[in-house]
Amino acid sequence: MKNRFSIGEMSKLHNIPIKTLRYYDEIGLFKPIEVAASSNYRFYSLEQFEQLNTINYLKLLGLPLKEIKNHLEVRDIAGFLDLLKKQQTITAATINKLEAVNAQFCKRIEEIESSAARQTGQPCLQHFPERAVLSLHEPLYSESEWDIALSKLVQGTNSKPALFIGKVGLTVSQTNLSRHKFDEYNSIFIIWEDMSETPPQLKHLAAGLYACISYHGNHSISANYYDQLLAFIAKNNCQITGDSIERTIINQYITHDQNKHLTEIQIPVKKTRLMPSF
Repeated sequence: MKNRFSIGEMSKLHNIPIKTLRYYDEIGLFKPIEVAASSNYRFYSLEQFEQLNTINYLKLLGLPLKEIKNHLEVRDIAGFLDLLKKQQTITAATINKLEAVNAQFCKRIEEIESSAARQTGQPCLQHFPERAVLSLHEPLYSESEWDIALSKLVQGTNSKPALFIGKVGLTVSQTNLSRHKFDEYNSIFIIWEDMSETPPQLKHLAAGLYACISYHGNHSISANYYDQLLAFIAKNNCQITGDSIERTIINQYITHDQNKHLTEIQIPVKKTRLMPSF
């Protein structure tokens, strides 16, 4: 039976690039059993097949080549178990992270898919749970200032900016709401849904009752809807208890159709008790 295989044959038999086999040789991980003196050709034996399979197996599990090389040099059961357990811990953490990311995708998909059924231009009262946010408080007057502030927020996290799409919002202070001044924002925030990571600067939007309105458009036409919402709050005997929350759910980067752009305003409120009449 043939017991010498060229590097090209090994490459085909094990579906490994020749370049990779040469690299394994260079770092001492997997060396040929023979190198022809005249041609410098590399040759491998049948006995090395299992060694290469082991390297591929451990590499598939995510182990670094350096650790694989160390194991093959020592070949100790306890050390091998430690390697597997260490990688298992890393893999479990990766799975948890991916599950958290997948949950964010599901929420975003559901929000966009349900947007067509939203009643726009109609104020309503709605209860919201406590929501974790990462926020930056500073006066913001223009879109360029929002973008810079958002970059500062993203830099303070280990997550990818793409995961924040649709979860960014602005706030108008309670004072400015009372003055009907809606063109000055006092903070920008990111709704933080990945609770596998909790940055120390994480804050929370209070749970409770909110007066809400959705409309087709972006922040530039929000003033009219703030006026509608404030009138609705007064009519329903409610009192504003904090800053407003303004978030564009569908914007120009999702669709060119401006009629499908969607923004929501939420203002925290509480019901006021009416004095009995005598």
